[in-house]
Amino acid sequence: MAAEIVNPRSDANTGNEGADEPFDPAFALHRGGKMAVQATVPVRDKDDLSLAYTPGVAKVCSAIAEQPELVHDYTWKSSVVAVVTDGTAVLGLGDIGPEASLPVMEGKAILFKQFGGVDAVPIALATTDVDEIVDTVVRLAPSFGGVNLEDISAPRCFEIERRLQEKLDIPVFHDDQHGTAVVTLAALKNAARLSGRTLGELRAVISGAGAAGVAIAKFLLEAGLGDVAVTDRKGIVSRDREDLTSVKRELAEITNKAGLSGSLEDALAGADVYIGVSGGTVPEPAVASMAPGAFVFAMANPNPEVHPDIAHKYAAVVATGRSDFPNQINNVLAFPGIFAGALQVRASRITETMKIAAAEALAAVVGDDLSAEYVIPSPFDERVAPAVTAAVAAAARAEGVARR
Repeated sequence: MAAEIVNPRSDANTGNEGADEPFDPAFALHRGGKMAVQATVPVRDKDDLSLAYTPGVAKVCSAIAEQPELVHDYTWKSSVVAVVTDGTAVLGLGDIGPEASLPVMEGKAILFKQFGGVDAVPIALATTDVDEIVDTVVRLAPSFGGVNLEDISAPRCFEIERRLQEKLDIPVFHDDQHGTAVVTLAALKNAARLSGRTLGELRAVISGAGAAGVAIAKFLLEAGLGDVAVTDRKGIVSRDREDLTSVKRELAEITNKAGLSGSLEDALAGADVYIGVSGGTVPEPAVASMAPGAFVFAMANPNPEVHPDIAHKYAAVVATGRSDFPNQINNVLAFPGIFAGALQVRASRITETMKIAAAEALAAVVGDDLSAEYVIPSPFDERVAPAVTAAVAAAARAEGVARR
């Protein structure tokens, strides 16, 4: 399969606008979709047809039936990922349903191809029931080498990923959680290196206790961060709160070693790192109360929780989720290479060690060019995907989850 950018007609637009409406390049680009299926073998004559389809295909089918592992060699399975969503947490749009999520899933698929050489198929499911999603993906799994869960709302996304990981022997990866966490760790490692500190010396605050916030907190602690407090709409996630979900109760047990309570502003006082994955706005006085030489990663799109102009007044390193400011925390830096590496060695799953290896490889791409304006490489840096792919493949082999 090939993911291709559609070449829209110059007059293409929404399809329901009047002739006097202004041209909209976004609608023009999306007309007809952004992908197409492309054959990798020719079918020019009856000989080609007899090999690609009947009767030649029967030999291959019979061989796979006798030795199921041959499916990886004689089909696309080893190089294709299912991008699965239920449309409940799409970008900054929220619960817009499966049909409306398809442009995003198509976009994700072409990013897999563009940046990792991995084919991907968007699958939008007309259900939000956890059991139905799990059962559906399990039934689809024989066709794919991996599953990328996308834009599924918390806390259901945690259970869906966990159950699929238990049931399947192929990589299952919720990019909203782990892709964000990998890129955040890479940027934070370089910011710490720039300031002459280690991760263990840093205390971080994360605003947002959804999929990304929970995953980032756990991952940073796994990587050696000194401490992290996570905040939601009601304040710091702490053991003394009685309104926590099961996910947040688990989070409270492993975070906030300092025993803080109160609001986001209370948590930020003296903090070394702010990581925003929640939207909203952080008051400037709260940013000013952070420790000298702090790092501000305000990743909400399109409006960062702290505008870079304000963040730069107080922080040594500033990152956002936007492409028009330096240091963009963008998942495309991680997921294509992570899946490419996992598929390359036919890994049975993606482990914490593989994700940490991805973050370290991504951070290493910056190398000696490290500066406050460059703690994370550009998605268009051609070194990124090969570096992440190689690191993930090597980690999978070292950990014993690779099958070739």
